[in-house]
Amino acid sequence: MMTYTPQPLAQALQSPARLRAYLEGHYGHPEARFSLSPWQRVETALAHEEPDRVPFDFWAVPEVWERLRDALGLVADATDDDTILRLLGIDCRMVTTRYVGNKARQLPDGTFIDAWGTHRRRVSNEFGTYEEYASHPLAGAESVSDVLDWAWPSPDDWDVSGVRQQCEQLNADVRHHLRYEVGGIFEWSWALRGFERFLLDLIEKPDVACAIMDRYTDLYIENTVRVIEAAGGLLDMVYTYDDVGTQNALLVSPRMWRKYILPRHERLNAAIRAAAHPAKIMYHSCGAVYPLIGAFAEEMGIDVLNPLQPRAAGMDMARIKSEFGDRLSFHGGVDIQQTLPHGTPEDVQAEVRERCRILGEGGGYICTSAHYIQADTPIENIVAMYTTPRELT
Repeated sequence: MMTYTPQPLAQALQSPARLRAYLEGHYGHPEARFSLSPWQRVETALAHEEPDRVPFDFWAVPEVWERLRDALGLVADATDDDTILRLLGIDCRMVTTRYVGNKARQLPDGTFIDAWGTHRRRVSNEFGTYEEYASHPLAGAESVSDVLDWAWPSPDDWDVSGVRQQCEQLNADVRHHLRYEVGGIFEWSWALRGFERFLLDLIEKPDVACAIMDRYTDLYIENTVRVIEAAGGLLDMVYTYDDVGTQNALLVSPRMWRKYILPRHERLNAAIRAAAHPAKIMYHSCGAVYPLIGAFAEEMGIDVLNPLQPRAAGMDMARIKSEFGDRLSFHGGVDIQQTLPHGTPEDVQAEVRERCRILGEGGGYICTSAHYIQADTPIENIVAMYTTPRELT
């Protein structure tokens, strides 16, 4: 088993060539050094069997990607981004569609409308730039008719004709585990309406709230089924989401979640499973969602839970694995609130080893950060994370 020593990492960060060699000496050649392909590794883990090593994934804000390109002497294109994933030993890849609609547009005041119709603005801090809501387009809706009359996006706004070729390209050298991301039903609905207004709607005007959620559910079903069919059996997973937790508690009661949010996800998930080439389902919800994990597995019917926010209340990894590990696999778990941005490389590797030991026992775990790696995270901590030993024995 490989062990971490600070000096080689410090030396590796001195030049792009050294960093490449350092990563290639760990997990940077997945096609050559291990008995399983990345796809086989993930599928074995999702079957609740231990693969040759714990599979790993990567997600990060654009500023992190840019700093990794600089550190590795790469440029910003798809080929070099795939080089980053290869060097980090990443087993998963994302499949995307090409947006061809006219809903997304820049506005004269510098804000913009995104492809799904939400109104956003870019806000910068000392580390990077984020997108916040500038207004809520359906804030003034008084009735279901107002909701239905709004200029909704169309499934035709996304061109799926290149999906099959993209899947083949991602698997050209070695087969990876491929997934497609579709939006959140509750989240994107309150983004159109306004958070407080939408929560009040669930009590005062549930027909308005439900009309918005149903429109998004219909759009997501049509979009996702088209992608699955276009992939022709090469898409392995669909990634859905809805944040229903805060740092310390749920955003809505379990009763309200079951009444209003769960049925829409059940409908979306049923469509995914009924598609010509059914895919596994990964569901994302940040925060203190422990009280709903059993329902995620048994009622919503997901396969993988993400992101396992370790510092949220009740999100004890050993307890979650013990109680739900026979029904769910897990994706995430490495802390982005303290360990990755503020810990030492030794702290990072200790946490990664612990996550792999607990969540990876008997399979059922894909190791990655507990959300996008943020722009305040040191490069050395990212490298430390992805060069941590992944073998369980």
